[in-house]
Amino acid sequence: MTSTVEAGQRLYVSLGDSYATGLGPNGTGESFAQIVARQSGLGLVNVACNGATSADLLSSQACEAEASDRTQVDVTVDTLRTGQVDLVTMVIGSNDLLEPCAVAQDPAECAMSAMTDTRVNIATALTRFREVAPDVRIVGVGYPDVFLGAWVNPSLPNGEDLARTSVTLYEDFNSEIAAEYAKFGAKFIDVTSSTGGYGALTELTEDPKYGQIPVSVAEVCTLTYICEDTDVHPTPAGHQAIADAITAAGR
Repeated sequence: MTSTVEAGQRLYVSLGDSYATGLGPNGTGESFAQIVARQSGLGLVNVACNGATSADLLSSQACEAEASDRTQVDVTVDTLRTGQVDLVTMVIGSNDLLEPCAVAQDPAECAMSAMTDTRVNIATALTRFREVAPDVRIVGVGYPDVFLGAWVNPSLPNGEDLARTSVTLYEDFNSEIAAEYAKFGAKFIDVTSSTGGYGALTELTEDPKYGQIPVSVAEVCTLTYICEDTDVHPTPAGHQAIADAITAAGR
C-alpha cells in the first residue's frame, strides 16, 4: 500500500488485511482507511496486506513502500515512536476464520480453534504498541458476516444451514476478540452488529434480485460482494459504513 502523508501532518496507521487495502473483485479501490484519513485530515500510513492473517502481522513483511524487511507490527511500532500518531486501526482475523471454517465439518469448532490463535496474535501486537504509545487511540475493526451470503449464493456450501450457524459463530468470535482489545484500552467495532448481522433470520424483506430474504442477508448483499460475486470484500457502501463506525467510535 502507498502511504499518503504531508510534512508535519498527524498520522493514522492502518494495519491488517485486504479490507484495509480496498481490494475487491474489480481490483483495488478506496478502502475505509482512506475514507477515515480523508475525513479526519490525518496522513495515512497503510501497511495492510492482501490475504494477511493475524500471524502475518508479526512474521511477514508489511505491504508499504518503505517497509524494507519490517512486519506490519514493526512499521507500526516505529511510526508510533515518532509521537505523531493519533489513530491506529487493525482489521484482522477474517483470513484466520473464513478459509478453513467455511468448509469445515464443524464450523463452530473450527472458529473456536481459530479464535485462540487470533487472540494471542492480537495481544502480542497490542502489547508492543502500548509499550511505546500507552495512550494512542487504537481501534480494532471486525467484519460483516459474509457467511450469510450462503442463503442466496449457491456457490457457497451448506446454504441456509451455514448462514444460520454463522450468526452464533460471529457473535462468539467477535465477543472474544473484543475482550482482547479491551484489555489494552482499545476499542473494538463489531461490524457484524453495526451491519445488522445478528438480526433474526425470520425477519424478512423483499429484495429486487433474490425475492423474500432475511433482512440481515439483504444487508450483507449490499455491503459486500459475497452474494453476487462470491467475494468477501466490502462494496463502496460497505467501506463507508466501516469508516463511519470508526469515526463514531472516536466521539
